Amino acid sequence: MIHVAIQIIAFQLLFLLVYDVFLKKETFFKANRWYLLGTAVLSFILPFLKIDALRERIPEQFFITLPAVLIGNNGSQPGISEITLDAVTISQTSWNWITIATWIWCVGMGIALAIFLLKLFKIQKLRRAGILRERADFNLIILPNTDVAFTFFDTVYLGDQLSEVQQKSILLHEQVHVTEKHTYDLLFFELLRIVCWFNPLVYVFQHRMETLHEFTADARVAAQKSRKEYYQELLSQVFQTEKISFINTFFNHSLIKKRIIMLQKSKSKNIFQLKYLVLIPAVCAMLLYTSCSDESKIEEATVQDDGEVMTKINELSEAIMKKGNLTDEEAKALKFLATEATPDAKVYESVQEYLDVSNKAEIPFAIIDKVPTFPGCEGMSNADAKQCMSQKIQAFVAANFNTKVGNNLGLTGRQKIRAQFKIDAFGKVVDLRVRAEHEALAEEAQRVISSLPQMTPGEHDGKQVAVLYALPILFEINE
Repeated sequence: MIHVAIQIIAFQLLFLLVYDVFLKKETFFKANRWYLLGTAVLSFILPFLKIDALRERIPEQFFITLPAVLIGNNGSQPGISEITLDAVTISQTSWNWITIATWIWCVGMGIALAIFLLKLFKIQKLRRAGILRERADFNLIILPNTDVAFTFFDTVYLGDQLSEVQQKSILLHEQVHVTEKHTYDLLFFELLRIVCWFNPLVYVFQHRMETLHEFTADARVAAQKSRKEYYQELLSQVFQTEKISFINTFFNHSLIKKRIIMLQKSKSKNIFQLKYLVLIPAVCAMLLYTSCSDESKIEEATVQDDGEVMTKINELSEAIMKKGNLTDEEAKALKFLATEATPDAKVYESVQEYLDVSNKAEIPFAIIDKVPTFPGCEGMSNADAKQCMSQKIQAFVAANFNTKVGNNLGLTGRQKIRAQFKIDAFGKVVDLRVRAEHEALAEEAQRVISSLPQMTPGEHDGKQVAVLYALPILFEINE
């Protein structure tokens, strides 16, 4: 979703640049109004539009696929057999960055909504304090002891301190806001401000729309009376202004200069409407980006690959059931296929290469006389000693692993850690290697495993030998 939010902001920025460079100074007020509304909505739709035809027409030489990197190290030595211990699962409840960001967004929306409701309450309070005078096309409310002037929906609010001449001129202006239903435009952007309070471009969109509304109303009024007279009215009056973002205020001091400049402009030539065609390549570029950055293709390919693998597995299962018993070599090959690949595992080009190497192993774990023994697991058979050792190491790692590491990294979900170490001929942990996606997790796992107590070393043919162990650790962080 973060990628989608970034796309929305980028698209809005491009639409605003097109508006400011090509359209803002033209007198196509109605077209500009639809441009601002349409592009604001379009910026939220485009990130979800994926056109496969655009992606398929791009030549493959424009795509760069990086080769897979395999990091392999056999790590086997004569007299050493690897024992894979049961996985250690460590659970933790954590406030990750996604959770924190979601809470911040919700709190921000709550604050923005509260401000919006406060503005509505303020308008309602003014309505109750005023005197209602119904007109044919709109409602007029006279506010006591003030000289404000603004429009909200089909109601015009005027202060009673305005003269009759001033009220007449203002009503002509505000009536345009009523008939054109400008309040709906501003409320639309107000709702966007609540949801996207963190996006400054939404505020820019609303300000551009507010300015456009004033240009539209000024053009209508100037067509009905002398422009010189209207200029003088704008310049001579200094009134209070209600600071509410979704009402149309008549006297906004920051807009007076812009309104006069726009009134002085002659009507734009129709040929200049071709500027709106700039929107076509801009939208096409956005569609090209969203279509080519679509990750669904990767997911679809993965699903197809998984389906092909499942088909092969089903065929293999049927062949095994038909044959019945497997030879020792076939059993080894099947075990190899079911073995989980690890970053430090040896990479075999074929099953036969694996069989050739495994058949040359000097001391298979299955025939070792005595496996290393964890303190408290003495006097057991090899199978029981291995199970006891797995349970002891699980308890030790779970008890000593610092789960606060996940908070510092902002992790979520399941993190996999792969450790490999030897119990040497003296019963000590040596040659420890740890693999993890995050270095801090690897360092913490290395610290814990290094602190394992000294054990009784393994024995074979009356000699103490080193034994290689693999320990998978699953670090689960619950949101």
